Order: sequence, then structure tokens, then C-alpha cells
Amino acid sequence: MTDYKFEVCANSVESALAAQEGGATRVELCAGIPEGGTTPPWGDIVTARKYLTKTKLHVIIRPRGGDFLYNSLEKEIMLEDVRNAKKLGADGVVFGCLTAEGNIDMPFMQQLMEASKGMSVTFHRAFDVCRNPKEALEQIIALGCDRILTSGQCETAEIGIPLLKELQAQAAGRIILLAGCGVKEHNIAKIAAETGIKEFHFSAREKAESGSVLIDEKLGMGGKPDQTTVRRVKDTISQLTK
Repeated sequence: MTDYKFEVCANSVESALAAQEGGATRVELCAGIPEGGTTPPWGDIVTARKYLTKTKLHVIIRPRGGDFLYNSLEKEIMLEDVRNAKKLGADGVVFGCLTAEGNIDMPFMQQLMEASKGMSVTFHRAFDVCRNPKEALEQIIALGCDRILTSGQCETAEIGIPLLKELQAQAAGRIILLAGCGVKEHNIAKIAAETGIKEFHFSAREKAESGSVLIDEKLGMGGKPDQTTVRRVKDTISQLTK
């Protein structure tokens, strides 16, 4: 059971520290969770690096929400963000780029890989909207990425079990598949058993209480966003380690 690894998608440094306390292998630090995750601020990366002493720190490199087709200006930003993540001590980076036709953007991915040397690289869920996942898998392996975060091109990883199982067999140990999206306490063991995948990505968030006494909810700016909790991280991991 000890060969399983657990990555927590953390929307703040507070969530990252809860992930560490809960036993996560690593954290994917990001902003913009409602948009599917965007590049976090420098301050978050610096502070997370300071306090994550037992858990690896990976930083998502995504300049905006929406699709994964980037223009020249966005590509310039992404390359700078990769370089900055390296300077700030990140253990890894997380990105993915597609062409207009839904293929892997190999030329730009090669540039990102060059900038990422010395760090672990995860190709994120851009994979789940690519045209041909099995062809894309081979291209991502050729690029030298360490893993692919995927739900099996479905709404959740549980629904995507059939493709995840096929991709795991095709990968044959050449790259790590990281099952993510909708991975929770009640289904992580099922996904593991039916796919053979050993790494899992989840957020384990709960509603966070605000200390504000004056909250006008109709303005849409009241309260705090949901946060990762130690309890849920532990509960999720325990399903594969008990």
C-alpha cells in the first residue's frame, strides 16, 4: 500500500499546509479554482515553499481559465512563470498546451520543457480535451513529462475508469498517470482497484467559516472560499492505506 501517492489541489497556502498535515505527498498550488486552476501569486509560492517542509510543492502554470490554446503573449507569460517557479524553489510545475485542432502543441511544449529542466513536470487536464488521448499519451511521453493528470476524458475520474484503465496499460510504466477530478473518500479505492493507477489528485475541501460579522451575500463577495481540511485529506488517504 505504501507505493500510493497523493496530490492535493490547494487553492491557498492555508490549504497547502492542511494537505501537508493530512499526509499528502505533494501539493498542486493554484489560484482560480472555479476556472479550473490558474497560476498562483508569487507571495503564495514563496510562503508555501517556506512552510512545506515534508510535502513537495508543484505550481500550476496557466495564465487564464478557458481553453488551452495560447497566443504568443500568453506563451511568453507562461515561460516567465515557469522560470519564476524554479527560482522560488518549486519542486515541479504543471501545464498543458493544445493546438486549435485539439492536438498537443509540441513546439511550445518543448519550450516549456526546456525551461522546466530540474523540476518535475505534470501535463494537466488539457489532456482531457485533446482530440486523441492515446496518441497524445505517446507524444507526452516523448516530451519527457513525468505524469499526466487526467479524469479519463470524463466529468469525473470514476466515470472515466474505462479509459483510465486503457491508458494505464498503454503507459506500461513509461509515465505516471495521476487520476483526478471528483476523487473522494467514497471512490478512491474503486478507481485504484479498477485502473491500477497509483497516484491520485483531489482537493478535500470543506466550507470555511469567515470571521467577518458583516457579510452582504447578495454582492457575491461575502465569506471565504472552501478550504482543504486535514480531516478530509486523512480520510481520503486512509481509504488506500488502512
